[in-house]
This record gives sequence, C-alpha cells and structure tokens, in this order.
Amino acid sequence: MAACKRVGYFGPKLGALAGRNRFDGRLLSNHPFNGKRLFLVDTLALVRKLEGQGVPTKQAEAITAAITEVLSDSLENVAQTFVSKADLQRLEMIQEAKLSKFKSEVQSCQENHFSLLQHEIEKLRSDIEKMRSELRYEIDKVSAGHRLDLNLERGRIRDELANQNQETANLTNKLDREIHTLRAQLEAAKYDVIKYCIGTLVSISAVGLAVVRLLK
Repeated sequence: MAACKRVGYFGPKLGALAGRNRFDGRLLSNHPFNGKRLFLVDTLALVRKLEGQGVPTKQAEAITAAITEVLSDSLENVAQTFVSKADLQRLEMIQEAKLSKFKSEVQSCQENHFSLLQHEIEKLRSDIEKMRSELRYEIDKVSAGHRLDLNLERGRIRDELANQNQETANLTNKLDREIHTLRAQLEAAKYDVIKYCIGTLVSISAVGLAVVRLLK
C-alpha cells in the first residue's frame, strides 16, 4: 500500500479526493463538497487495525469501504432528517415574514372593518336624526292641528255663549217690558178703581143729601 496521504469521506457515494488509494486519509474536518456534506474519516487507521487483527489487506479495504458507505448513508439520512442552523434561520425568517405579513393583513382588515363599522354607525345616526326630525315634524303637525281644532272649538263655544247671553238679555228685556206694562196696567186699574170708588161715594152722598132734603 502506498505511504502517501489520501482522504476518504462519508457521502452519498464513496470516492477518492486525492491519490489513487482511498483508505489512507486522516480525520481533519467536515465541510460541503460539490453540494454534498463531506465527512472526513481516518480509513488508513481502520485498515491498519483490521490488518493487525489478521485480516488480509483486500478484505480490510473491502470492510472499510462497506463500513464507510454504511456510515455515509446513515449520516446522509441524519443530515436529511435534521435541518441545518442556516436552514432553520431561513425558515425562521420566512415564518417571521409571513407572520409580519399576516399581522399587517389582520391590522388592515381590522382598520377596514372599523372604518366600515364607523361608516355604518354614522349612517345609523343620520337615519335616527332623520327619523327624529320627521317624528318631531309629525308631532308639531298633529299638535298644530289639535291646537287649531281647540281654537275653533273655543271660538264656537264663545259664539254659542255670546248667543245665549244675547238671548238671555233679550228675554230679560222682554220680561222687564212686560213687567213695566203690567205695572202700568195695575196703576191704571188702581186709578180707575179709585175713581169708581170716589164716584160711588159722591153719588151716595148726593143721594143721601137728596133724601135728607126730602125728609125735611
């Protein structure tokens, strides 16, 4: 086996990164390689350990290749299962952007809803004021009609009272005239009775004097 350093990696596929032998690298670091995550491993130490256990070189290299491939697939599955910190940060930024957009949409919707609600409230207030004005107008109209009817009724009652007062005055005047007429008639009858009495007394006196003269 050559003594120069070579590097093996865990990835989707196995391949040599340098030199012709792929089992004599050392674990130095891990970094992306051609878009794949590269896992450096000390394959040379693993081959040497297997050879120290009595495993032939070819079999040791085959076992190391199989182990490397299995580890590569396992680590690749783990890498695909768990997201990286950069991906997580990117997802957080996307979620924050979506959340900010959602908050903005909610705020805009609330403002729009509040504006519509305020517009509806103003419309209701305007309708209520209009209804109040119409109701006040109808009340004033009915009150004016009732007031006019009351004034007309008062005028009619006043006229009736005036007519009744006039009729009462006429009846009073008529009674006064009749009373005066009766009084005049009574005075005339009294005067006639007095004249009749005086005439009767004078006649009786004359007859008495005549009788007295005849008796003498």
